Amino acid sequence: MRRQTHAPATRRTDSGLGRACLLPLLAVALASAPPASAKNVRKVAPAPAVHSDSGPEPMLAKVFEAIERNRWDEALTHVDGLLRAFPNFRLGHLIRGDLLLARTRPLSTFGEGGARVAVEKVSDLRDEAMARLQAYRTRPPGNYVPRYLLQMPPDQKHAIVVDTEKARLYLYQNQNGTPRFVADYYVTHGKLGAEKVKEGDKRTPIGVYHVTASLPRQKLTDFYGSGAFPINYPNEWDRRNGRNGHGIWLHGTPSDTFSRPPKASDGCVVLANQDLDALAKNLQVGLTPVIISNSIEWLSLDDWQAERASLQKMIDEWRRDWESLDAERYARHYSRRFQAEGQDLSSWLAQKRKVNAGKEWIKVSADNVSMFRNPGREEYVVVTFDQDYRSSNLSNAMKKRQYWIKEDGRWKIVYEGAA
Repeated sequence: MRRQTHAPATRRTDSGLGRACLLPLLAVALASAPPASAKNVRKVAPAPAVHSDSGPEPMLAKVFEAIERNRWDEALTHVDGLLRAFPNFRLGHLIRGDLLLARTRPLSTFGEGGARVAVEKVSDLRDEAMARLQAYRTRPPGNYVPRYLLQMPPDQKHAIVVDTEKARLYLYQNQNGTPRFVADYYVTHGKLGAEKVKEGDKRTPIGVYHVTASLPRQKLTDFYGSGAFPINYPNEWDRRNGRNGHGIWLHGTPSDTFSRPPKASDGCVVLANQDLDALAKNLQVGLTPVIISNSIEWLSLDDWQAERASLQKMIDEWRRDWESLDAERYARHYSRRFQAEGQDLSSWLAQKRKVNAGKEWIKVSADNVSMFRNPGREEYVVVTFDQDYRSSNLSNAMKKRQYWIKEDGRWKIVYEGAA
């Protein structure tokens, strides 16, 4: 990173500001990071980074770029514009205070211009600045997609992927089955981080969830801002693994607060009200997936297509082997750890064999398939589809959900039931 070694003669205190507080923050924020690990991304031609410019990040970046070049009047002009656009943006006010104070003397710490701001509040605002700038400067290329969005059915218009490490929420549109980036937003998550395990642990869960309701502002206190969207934590996998708790929502901020620090909620994912309002237009209750990750893995479209095709092939084999009436072929798709409706694998398969013995034929279709991979350490895929089952003596239709895990190098079903 090139820096001017001398400040303009008219601003003798500039170098004190730059060396002591704001430039180190910028240097960290600009640290480069690859969009995904090499094992998950095939080398592809570079593509432009994609991002939403609806929030304060582009203007905030201009402020720090001007500081980097020792152009303090320009930085102040940019921060004034930032505050006109976002009047309640506390971070902007703190940076403006630093810039004004730096006209009179060198500063020793970030936030010194906000003399009345408590030390812990300054630390929170520093963390917010770092999170916003890091996410803005290390956006994924346009030909990468989150690994987890393997397939969205036609009626599922959008999907959400949250990166708790970057304090960022990404919105993707379903473009004929391929995820297309729409927007990204700064978010707040749990005070004690991610990987929620129990009630009251102040952590945000990691996993595959869905929006289950829409709660309007009128039914909430001001704390939740312009609205809230609960998600289905704990899901079937969480309950199977002993995780509990409730009340994990996407929601807004109090009316006097533009944004909160990166780690400040009791487990919910919190957005600025204007961002939540924009996001709300794309949410479908009961359909929109919310995938929460510690750190998003990005795949090239080629690798994403290959991973999706592999799992789709396994689902098709499962369906055909069920139709075959061959119990052994059917059983090979189920994990030794399978549990459903209070039955383990052996008792569940015994029931299936008994039922199939009375049938002459079976036909099964699986339509509107969605496939979402868990972003956590536990390797599983959530598969949901409309099942149309027909046989020689019974027909029914249902929405089914399955959890597939890797066992002995092969995808197998560990849970299935009504969605």
